[in-house]
Amino acid sequence: MSAVLLAAAAYNVAWGTLVVLCPQASLHWVGLEPVNYPQIWQCVGMMVAVFGVGYAIAATNPLRHWPIVLVGLLGKVLGPIGFLNAALAGHLPWSFGWLNLTNDLIWWLPFALILRRAWKDYLAESGAANLPLAEASPKVRSQHGTDLHTLSMSGPLLVIFLRHLG
Repeated sequence: MSAVLLAAAAYNVAWGTLVVLCPQASLHWVGLEPVNYPQIWQCVGMMVAVFGVGYAIAATNPLRHWPIVLVGLLGKVLGPIGFLNAALAGHLPWSFGWLNLTNDLIWWLPFALILRRAWKDYLAESGAANLPLAEASPKVRSQHGTDLHTLSMSGPLLVIFLRHLG
């Protein structure tokens, strides 16, 4: 898991830095004409590079830093969806889709497997590994000792979450 996240970190930082330093050249490689406002494309490169920093942090403890992996996977799923929408509408050339292969699609399976492992470890730690999903969530109980699942099955339920210091 750490090796995958370090590879993703290196790739994202390298690709993002390239886009920041050479925005027009990177657009040309994927079949786009030079743009009047390369700063927008450079901003995309900066965000990709910042994700790389996040992946490097997650590599130090992938199971603890699973939210970084989840946010990364969401971006890597939504990016190709956005591309398909733009390409089908004729706003982007299909050649731009090659970016999705290396920037997004190759990371789907490894990131999903990391998240699956984090979920399994969570279930094992909570003692809920062999329970149905509805029963696997932590047992939060009302002031009368009834768990939330049972309360929610008996009728409408208002849950108020309070956070306190101390």
